[in-house]
Amino acid sequence: MIRSRANGFPKMLSPFTALLLFLSAVLEAGGDALVRKGLHAAAFARLTFLLSGAVMLFAYGYVVNTPPWDFGRLLGVYVVFFFLVAQAISWVFFGQPPNGGTLTGGALIVAGGIVVFIRG
Repeated sequence: MIRSRANGFPKMLSPFTALLLFLSAVLEAGGDALVRKGLHAAAFARLTFLLSGAVMLFAYGYVVNTPPWDFGRLLGVYVVFFFLVAQAISWVFFGQPPNGGTLTGGALIVAGGIVVFIRG
């Protein structure tokens, strides 16, 4: 059962697992951002951004799929990390801060992640 605890964390989410999920979110959202930049860049920069984005997205796929975990159960926590990282990237690199609707939806995403984390 995933409710047993080790070091204060539910068994399903050790600090190492949380770090891998966060790293996966950074790689996925960052790779998406590089592809987006590449689609709107000049020729040389376009190729650089697109290739960099492809490498990051491949690294995301590798990092998230290598560990032997039940990703379906961890998906709720991953989605929270992805949402937070994606919003930070959108704000910092594209100058698009989250609006009220995004913040409201984000609060629901975070709440859902907490439910999955606690009740799993």
